Amino acid sequence: MSTLRTEEMTLNMGPQHPSTHGVLRFVVRADGEVMREAIPDVGYLHRSIEKIAEKVGYHGFMPYTDRVDYVCAMFTNQGWGSACERLGHIEVPKRGEYCRVIAAEFNRLASHLLSIGTMGMDIGAMTPFTHAIREREMINDLIEELCGARLTFNYMRIGGVAWDLPPGWREKASAYLDHLEPILDEFNNLLSFNQIYVQRLANIGIITAAEAIDYNLVGPNLRGCGIKWDIRKDIPYSVYPDFDFDIPIGNGQWGTLGDSMDRYMVRVYEMRESVKILRQALAKIPSGPVLAKVPRNFKPPAGECQIRVESARGDMGWYVVSDGTGYPWRVHVRTGSFAAMGIIQKLSRGLMIADLVTLIASLDVIAPEIDR
Repeated sequence: MSTLRTEEMTLNMGPQHPSTHGVLRFVVRADGEVMREAIPDVGYLHRSIEKIAEKVGYHGFMPYTDRVDYVCAMFTNQGWGSACERLGHIEVPKRGEYCRVIAAEFNRLASHLLSIGTMGMDIGAMTPFTHAIREREMINDLIEELCGARLTFNYMRIGGVAWDLPPGWREKASAYLDHLEPILDEFNNLLSFNQIYVQRLANIGIITAAEAIDYNLVGPNLRGCGIKWDIRKDIPYSVYPDFDFDIPIGNGQWGTLGDSMDRYMVRVYEMRESVKILRQALAKIPSGPVLAKVPRNFKPPAGECQIRVESARGDMGWYVVSDGTGYPWRVHVRTGSFAAMGIIQKLSRGLMIADLVTLIASLDVIAPEIDR
């Protein structure tokens, strides 16, 4: 009996493929439906964001930070503002910090809703996506009322935030949280616990705790492997120490610890923790100003600093060097999506081509975060 001869194929996936969530390309080497490997080819969205920071000054760079992660721009605002404040020895008013946390946690909810909604859609479940987007739009309505924008917010400033909460906004925000919590249960019944969905995610793209550390994974991708590490708890910043909340981690309940289902469920559970933080922040927000006095021609003393914030995609680092002039000498941003891209080539070996879509979605990669 003769042996069936096969031939390796090289396929192009992206840069305009719908499942790559942005301009992102993979070179796929496959034998039939089984991949030998998928090699990420990044750089399509490189816009010299870090170099632009050196040319537009400290205040002028704030709107550009939105473009680092347009899905979760409150955290990029907060990272840049905090770095400048550290260099300039500026203390943000307490109410300003509360406004930052409220805006950021609503943004985390919006980002996770988009992530879990598109994850279902990527593997063929269209209806849950419309439910997730409906909820995200309600959050966008709140954020628009807060800062006038629905995507690239430019809400924060060096020294605090641009605007205080509008009259009646706290009540609207609380009412939305009352609405969202039962919706999360409904969403789990609709999608998360669906047997077909679980079978598509469980035991796919397994990352061990050691691999997650070796590849520098952060955020839900790290916590999905069972590692309890969150900057808000482990290196507290802003007013997060004022709040009581938990850090969900993966437990292998649906398959193997560190698989795609664990990463998905961590995001679902994190939304409940964000609701918990928001309820406390809305109840405890103090009175007072929201913005410290900062010179228009801001020139921090010569020095350097590294700031870390917990974005929806994990530990986001801002490294800024000042030479004492009105322009930063060097700016570097470290993001969760860039770290996650590094492990895809390893995880893709031996996967079915259809499971590559699941793997990419479970890592919640945002293309602009990769190319800066």
